[in-house]
Formats: sequence, C-alpha cells, structure tokens
Amino acid sequence: MLSTRGSTPTSGARGTARPATTNPHPPDNRNHPHRIAIVGGGPGGLYTAALLKRLAPDREITVYERNAPDDTFGFGVVLSDETLGGIEHADPVVHEALKAHFVRWDDIDIVHRNTRHTSGGHRFAALGRRRLLEILHDRCRDLGVDLRFRTEAPPPDRLARTHDLVVAADGVHSATREAYRDVFRPRLTPHRCRYIWLAADFAFDAFRFEIAETEHGVMQLHGYPYSPDASTVIVEMREEVWRAAGFDGLDEAESTARCAKIFTEALGGRPLRSNKSAWTTFRTVVNERWSHGNVVLLGDAAHTAHFSIGSGTKLAVEDALALAACLEEQPTLPQALAAYEEERRPVVASTQRAAKASLEWFEDLARYLGQPPRQFAFNLLTRSRRVTHENLRLRDAGFTDSVEREFGCPPGTPPMFTPFRLRGLTLRNRVVVSAMDMYSATDGVPGDFHLVHLGARALGGAALVMTEMVCVSPEGRITPGCAGLYTGRQGEAWRRITDFVHADAPGTAVGVQLGHSGRKGSTRLMWEGMDEPLPDGNWPLVAPSPLPYRPGSQIPRELSRAQLTDVRQQFRAAAERAGQAGFDLLELHCAHGYLLSGFLSPLTNHRTDAYGGSLEKRLRFPLEVFDAVREVWPDERPMTVRISATDWAEGGTSAEEAVELARAFAAHGADAIDVSTGQVVAGERPEFGRSYQTPYADRIRHEAGVPVIAVGAISSWDDVNSLILAGRTDLCALARPHLYDPHWTLHAAAEQGYDGPGAVWPAPYRAGSRPPRTGRTDAPKPRLTLHGPRQDV
Repeated sequence: MLSTRGSTPTSGARGTARPATTNPHPPDNRNHPHRIAIVGGGPGGLYTAALLKRLAPDREITVYERNAPDDTFGFGVVLSDETLGGIEHADPVVHEALKAHFVRWDDIDIVHRNTRHTSGGHRFAALGRRRLLEILHDRCRDLGVDLRFRTEAPPPDRLARTHDLVVAADGVHSATREAYRDVFRPRLTPHRCRYIWLAADFAFDAFRFEIAETEHGVMQLHGYPYSPDASTVIVEMREEVWRAAGFDGLDEAESTARCAKIFTEALGGRPLRSNKSAWTTFRTVVNERWSHGNVVLLGDAAHTAHFSIGSGTKLAVEDALALAACLEEQPTLPQALAAYEEERRPVVASTQRAAKASLEWFEDLARYLGQPPRQFAFNLLTRSRRVTHENLRLRDAGFTDSVEREFGCPPGTPPMFTPFRLRGLTLRNRVVVSAMDMYSATDGVPGDFHLVHLGARALGGAALVMTEMVCVSPEGRITPGCAGLYTGRQGEAWRRITDFVHADAPGTAVGVQLGHSGRKGSTRLMWEGMDEPLPDGNWPLVAPSPLPYRPGSQIPRELSRAQLTDVRQQFRAAAERAGQAGFDLLELHCAHGYLLSGFLSPLTNHRTDAYGGSLEKRLRFPLEVFDAVREVWPDERPMTVRISATDWAEGGTSAEEAVELARAFAAHGADAIDVSTGQVVAGERPEFGRSYQTPYADRIRHEAGVPVIAVGAISSWDDVNSLILAGRTDLCALARPHLYDPHWTLHAAAEQGYDGPGAVWPAPYRAGSRPPRTGRTDAPKPRLTLHGPRQDV
C-alpha cells in the first residue's frame, strides 16, 4: 500500500469532509477506478498519473496537456525534505532520478542597504522545472501512461461521462474548475505586487533576498540556484512602484534588461534571461469544495500559496500522494475523494496562512526598512511564522545570537525576558496575562476567587497581570457576574488583591481594564449561554445607536448628550477608585463591540450628530472618555487602550483606520495600544490561525510609532520570542495558556534554561523551578552485553 509518510501529516489536522455530489452519469465506484483522465501535464498531474498507474498497471490513464513536452514556464523548483520523503516511499524510481539532479544548499543571504547577513542550516533542494518534467515524462511512459501533448482536453462533462475518475490538475486558471464553478465555489483573491520569473546563467551560493530602494520605491529579488550553472530570479514590487518605474510600458526583453540593471550587484553584472516571462499579480485560490462526482481538483486548480514560501509544486506533489493513498484505502470513489479532501484541506489551509503572512510581509516591505540590520534579517526569515526563534537557533545559533545582541538581550537572556518601560513602570519581561472575563463577582465585588485567580497568575512570573473588564456602572455590566469599580466597597476589594500582588509577587505589575458593555450587556453567564439575554431581571441597555447585537438581543437606547456626560463621569470616577486601589496600569476597553468600541465602528455607530459619521467624529466620545480618565489617573502610571483593529466584516473598521485610531489615542497620551480584533458584530468572519491578530499590532507599531501589545492565539514561548525579536510587538498578552498553566512564564523560563531577573520564582516555589523527575532513573546500568559468536569479516 502507498505510504504518505513525510508528506501529509493527518493526526490532529483533519477537517470536516464534504461528501461529493452525484453526477448525472454516476462513475464506476470500484476501489480502483480503471479509466482515468488527468487534465494538465504539470508536476502534479504527471506524478498523479505515475502513482496511479504504478499501483494498478491495468489502469487506462490519459494525461491531456495543451503545451508541447518541452514547454515550461518558470525555471527552478524547490522541494522540501518532507516532500522528498513522501516521494521516496511512494516511488523510489522517481526519487532516485530526482536525487541525481538536485542542487542542495543550506544558506540564506539577506542583502539590505549594502549589508549581507547569512543564516545557515536551512537545507534546500532544487532542480530545473524542465528536468523535473522530463523525469516525470519518462516515468509515465515507462509505466504505460498515455501522454497527449499539444492536446486540449475534452470538456469536463464529457470526460466525467467516459471515465471513472477525472483529475483536474490544470492550474490556477483551471477550465475544469470554472466549468463547475457553482459547485466548487472558488474564491480568487488578487494581491498588491507585480512579479516576473527570470533566470541567470550562474548559480547563487545561497537562497538570496536582495532589497533595492529606488527612486520609484522598493523592489526585491528572490533568487536561488536550481542547477550548477543556473538560478531562478524573481523580481517583485508593489503595483504602484511597478507603474512609477515604467515597467507597464516595457516588453519582455526590456523588462528583463531593466531588472538586470537594477540588481546588477547581486548578479555580478551578468544578464538575466526570460522564457515567455510576463509581469503578473499573484492570486490566492481557495475552493469551498474539491470534488464533484468523479471530478477532483488537485494542485493550483484547488489552491495556491505564494511563491515566497516555495510551496506550489510541493503542495501539488503532496496532493498526488494523498489522492493515490486514499484511492487505495477507501472502499468507494466518493469515500476516497472525501478522505482526500479531509486529509489535505487542513494542511493546505495552514500553508496558505503561512503564505499569506509571507506575501503580506513582502507587500509591506517598506514598513521594515528602518529596522536595525540584523533585526530586519530575522524579521524576513520569520515572516511566515513557520520559522521561529527556536528553530532558527537550532539551524544557526551564531546568527540568532547576533540578532539578540543587537536587540539588547543580556547574555543568556531570551528576548521575552528583556525589560520594557511604559512611562514610570518598568516591566521585567514581555509577558502579559491578558484580560479574561471570569463572571464570578457578586454585585460587582471581586471576592476570594479573584484573589486566587489573579494572585496565582501574578506568582506565575508574568510582568503584568490584567483584570477582566471592570465595569464602570451597574448597567455597564455584561452579566450579573461582572466585576465593577462603581462603589467604594468594590474599590476596597480590589485593593486587597493589588496589595497581595505587590507584597507576595514583587516585581509583578497589576493592571485594571475599565469598560462599559453597551449593547452587549444584560446577558447570561458565559457557561449558561454566551451573549444570550437574561431570562429575567434584565436592565436597560445604551449604545451609540439603537442596534441589537444579534437577532433576539435587547435593543439598546441611543445615548443622548446628557447620558454621554454621565457615562464619561462614570469612567472618571472608576479611574479615581482604580488609582486608590493601587493598580499600576489602566487600560481603556475600546474593543469587542462594547460601548466605546461601538462608537468607533461604522457598523455600530449610525449617529448623524457630532459623534457619528467620519472616523474623526466616531473617535470623539472615546477620546473624551480617555481624556477624562487620563486627567485623574496618576501621571507616572501608564495608560493603554484596547482596540479591535478589524471587525472581520465588510464595511467595518479597516486596518488603515486602526492605525489612525492608534495615532489618535497616542496623541492624547496613550502609552501603548493593546491590539485585538473582532467581536464587534455577530456576523463576523475571522481568519483564525496561530498568532493571527499580530499583523495588526505589527502594522500599528510601525506606522503609528506607538508601543503595542499583541494578542490572539499566541501560545508558545517560542512565538513570544519570535514576535518580540522581529520587532512586531513590544509585549505579548496570553489568555488561555495562563488558564491552562498559571505559571506559564516561569515554566517558559525553566524550559529555556533561563534563571535571571526577568523571571523570578517566588521564594516558597523555588524548589519547583526544575521539572520533577518522572519514572525511575537510578536503575543499575548494564555492565556486560553478551553477543552471539563473533563473525570475523
């Protein structure tokens, strides 16, 4: 049976399979489809043909390719060791042929402002695309596959009627996919850069990224060797730069010569060559379904991922491996196609997230040009979030050490344990326990639960522990269990908690987050039905506009001018109590659709007075509240503001507006922006993934020039180190990891072998600063090993 080891990890990464629909002419649903048509003679289609024919030599497999056998676009192909492992297990003949032609190298060179930084240990393997196709052509012919070049494939519906299986491997412009558009429901997203594939007749000695800052804007070169005497060269730039430089008026030869001139130093003055090369815009392809009856999508027809992570051919080859395996393993064709999609979809989605992060990094390359040289190089290498601080250290400790020295890390100190100063408060490390609603107060008064909850996390090593959203009035609560700061009794209860933190967790700061629920109030406790209205005892809601949060929610009253004054005073009074309660930092909650967030988003603010309309007007009331709070909050203590940098909904707050929000609050005295996203409207469509909200913090940090706190699925200390060292954030706030492990920060220090001022174990806990031993380790070691008779050779 075909093995897919090394190519398609499935454990813990499966999605929900979508059953294939039935064609008007049902296919033969035997375990091994006999007549197979493959549309597209690229690497994915050819490798699929070879695998399926090798598994069942009696199959009739036809590959339709519109171009000649020696036509190819692009030059070199990069394959990972993981993909090569899958090929080796599935077809050793192809693997041996590939090995004979691979060029291998370890280094990545990053050239920026006439300085080259080299990082090693990356293990690349590449060969010419034409050579790859020749190897697959030969293998298919040897196996008896019918290769039809210069031949348009029959219409998909005809192929579906006359074959048991149709594999659409016809690329990003797939005619098969378009024929069934209403079933596959593709989304094609264009991006902001133009790029061109070229080649140089010499081999780079590393994977090379070179940045050119021209009078027209920033351009970049991606180059890598694919044979002993040739390299792929991709030149990329933003659309507006491309036009300003006049490339839109040049033909292929002129563009090629112009690129060679711009990057003459990287090329050593040598020319570039083209092969039907044209400037194009990358498009990300996503399909809601990958199969329809006996027709299945594969490779770029099903999905694309930006070339900057070298994934196109890799994904297509891994698709082929998975499809072949599923056809072997499943009893019927529909089950096989469903299993193929179930196996591949989460892997592809993860790759596309990484590719999107990489793509957007290069689109916004100009944002990072002013970074220190080594930090810039580290930022580039970790742009996709797949390469991290820790695995870069494993690959090239010398390079990582040099980045840390430039950043200012003391010897032996991971980036996350470097201090950070906000106004008069110095945080001993970069970890924040994020604000998390506990819904466990009585009449707004925090009790023993809050003391233990926040106290435990303060003892756990984080530099800053945030309270949940503390409400400024009874009607500003989300639920009856929300904590408040609208009475003296509540202030005294909070003082008990801050006193404990300052006395028993010295060096840990405790911050309060002040907010008002707005239209999202008067609901049940989270575990009784999040956002569900109370069954009884509801209190009236207020909001910028009379819009319910979702169908069935209470309709709030639009705030009058007099009520705005009242609310502003409530925030001011709560801030005074917070100062008296001993909090070290105050955060104003302007995110997640609560009252102040409701003013900021155009989806929730439909006012026509001075507090609605333009962004400037929508900002007016939140800034008035901020000013009122800042006026009474002690000057030496910092203030932060949490915002939703996107509503994840059409017509909502944009990333550009989020930068303006940050600038406005910073101009009024905010010391940092806590950058969250969403939860503003019920119909949002977030793009979840690892550290998925950090790009918004990154953008605000660089464009607004204000310190930021990054949040959102940051779950490992490796992520924290990577984000801090790359300069994408100043602090990282983690929520769920601190629920799982109150001592997350101290354990992160122990796991990295760090024992310094950035992570101080409380005296009673020091005996636990090393992981406890598990199992017996004192058993006697064997002293003698007996072997069979010696065999002299």
